[in-house]
Amino acid sequence: MPLLLPAPSQTLCLNPEPLTPKAFSPFGTAITSPLPPTRSSILKSSSLPQPLHPPYQPHPVLANQATALKYSPISPLVNNYPDAPSRGPGRPLVSMFSCFPRQLDRVGNFNVRILERHPFTTQTFVPLGVAANDPDISFLIIVAPPLLDSLPTKTTSGNSIQIYQPPDLCNMKAFVAHGGQAVTYGVGTWHAPMVILGRQRVDFVVTQFVSGVADEDCHEVQVEEGVVVRTGAGQMMSKL
Repeated sequence: MPLLLPAPSQTLCLNPEPLTPKAFSPFGTAITSPLPPTRSSILKSSSLPQPLHPPYQPHPVLANQATALKYSPISPLVNNYPDAPSRGPGRPLVSMFSCFPRQLDRVGNFNVRILERHPFTTQTFVPLGVAANDPDISFLIIVAPPLLDSLPTKTTSGNSIQIYQPPDLCNMKAFVAHGGQAVTYGVGTWHAPMVILGRQRVDFVVTQFVSGVADEDCHEVQVEEGVVVRTGAGQMMSKL
């Protein structure tokens, strides 16, 4: 695993913001229903709801004998494996990640240690069995855009290595999401592994493409220290 030292040398402190399609659009797609969680009756075709975040959400159409609203497409499925060095076609993969609450430091902040990216595929996380209005469950989405240049560094075993398009730590962002939201990381977007806040695990269905070539499926870097997300967990979750 490559070792990436944060730059600048001073501690980078991220203040998370609510996950919205517009705010997250430079990094991928935030998926959220435009309907309130308490809505349980279908609307007439003449009064279909307007998207909350145009143009990031499609207009709905009636479906299932007018008992459902269909929003499509809501997120891209991108397979760029034909452009990978192996020229592998890439195959679709659906996985489940059972993510458990993360340990915070003594003041309630999360220290970022690992970033990863998938250079040839999108990756979508959809939470299961979590109510959209549950104030006790939230999760952090921590992302960074790639730099265009390569970065010389060393692996944890001391070998010299070049990181192609390393994460731009100075432009990292953190977002807080709730159970009624899903997220798609764009192709090549650096992101931290899922960070669950609160006391309950969250199960995610994850969709992506893979080739089975480790160096093509996932790139990882280790952040030695100096990147902190100020969760203020109790206060932050109360604002969702």
